[in-house]
Amino acid sequence: MALRIKLFFLNLRDLIVSAGPLLILAVGLLVAAYWWLDPQPPHTVRLATGPEGSAYAGFGARYARALARDGIRVELVATEGSLDNLTLLRTGQVDVAFVRGGTSSLSRPRPMPAATASAAEADAPDPDAGLVSLGALFYDPLWIFYREHSIVAAAGGPAPRAARPGRKPAAPPGTPPPEPAFLPQLAGLRVSVDQDGSGVPQLMARLLQANGLDASALTLSHLPPTQATQALLADDIDVAVLTSAPQSAVVRELLRAPDIRPLSLAQADAYARRFAFMRAVTLPRGVADLAEDIPPHDVTLLAASTSLLAREQTHPALRQLFAQAAQSIHSRAGWLNEAREFPNTRTSELPVSAEGDRAINGKPPFWQRYLPFWASNVIERMWLVIGGLIVLILPLSRVVPPLYTFRVRRRVFRWYARLRDIEARAETGKASREALLRELDDLDRVANGIAVPLAHAGEVYALRNNIHATRKRLLAAASGPISPPA
Repeated sequence: MALRIKLFFLNLRDLIVSAGPLLILAVGLLVAAYWWLDPQPPHTVRLATGPEGSAYAGFGARYARALARDGIRVELVATEGSLDNLTLLRTGQVDVAFVRGGTSSLSRPRPMPAATASAAEADAPDPDAGLVSLGALFYDPLWIFYREHSIVAAAGGPAPRAARPGRKPAAPPGTPPPEPAFLPQLAGLRVSVDQDGSGVPQLMARLLQANGLDASALTLSHLPPTQATQALLADDIDVAVLTSAPQSAVVRELLRAPDIRPLSLAQADAYARRFAFMRAVTLPRGVADLAEDIPPHDVTLLAASTSLLAREQTHPALRQLFAQAAQSIHSRAGWLNEAREFPNTRTSELPVSAEGDRAINGKPPFWQRYLPFWASNVIERMWLVIGGLIVLILPLSRVVPPLYTFRVRRRVFRWYARLRDIEARAETGKASREALLRELDDLDRVANGIAVPLAHAGEVYALRNNIHATRKRLLAAASGPISPPA
């Protein structure tokens, strides 16, 4: 048993020494690649959401729960809205953010005169450089809620203007005014257009300008969605304008409130043609509550697609996790979209990152279904390095078996030098035969204790046979130097 243990450790030592340089090279290259590629993401990521009670805030909480399962803590950053989110993303204060389509164009200054525009545009850096999209997530409609008794509109016309050729005659006295369908019908009313950071004031200014109206035609205030809702219910304002997905609590509350109606824009398609980032969408009758028939008729809204944007410096593994979470959070049918319509890469205004495109349009690698996140992420980020190492190591590994064989045989062959020395001294007569025989006996005991694998046992026996042959020649010689073996 002791011999077997000794033999095992000797063979293990030879194997380690033989393959050690190759293993050190492989491990060194893997460590260097791991340090260079940095496959493991940070454990904390900052996500810009929106005001309290908004759909953005609700979705942010869902993303936080989704990424927590993989050990990532999502720090939710409350903001005034989409424009504020984009600003924080551009300045690197957050890593990921919900940004409504068109926000980038709304945040830029108005066009310059043609004479100076080309030179200025050539020198100005792109503020969105370094930002990528992880996919469009949902429609973010422009909600214009009004109190019915606050609207006094001219019958049959889009705006209370002077008589025009071909205009319909005014309705008879006592006829209730029709439901408003045009933005100019809001002139003179108390209108809250959300906070500056939401981008709604800038959007409303563009829409009013397209109608030939100035913002001064309205009595404007800038209340956040929750306060605007309470003010509208309390009759402190006449109109509340906000952007939010239908999932938000304020939208659901206003749809159910008595005397509060969403404005259905008759010219929604025309707005969508003039503003490329907008689309005309329909809120179906009864979608909020079939039993109560809320809303009581189809409502035509203007909407933009909200995308999940990230910085290029955000770790690719984090972008991958967010894109995968978007698949489960936003793929169901909603009030304004069909199932599997979102997330998508068709309506993203910025370039879609490889992680977002693969999560939305491709199939995840098979190992992600069986391995934990950290392991699958290492393979995902380092597969090229691992493949290159295999290609490099396979040819080099052919050196290991001969080197191992050399080390094992060296245990035996090293004693032939001593045997040859004994034979040389016997031939020249420089030592007595008794002394030489004692040396041969010592060498035979050493050879008997050499531990080698069974595959190399024949070499040990060959050494012992040669020792025995030398002993026989010494014993057979009567006197004088012995003759070398034939």
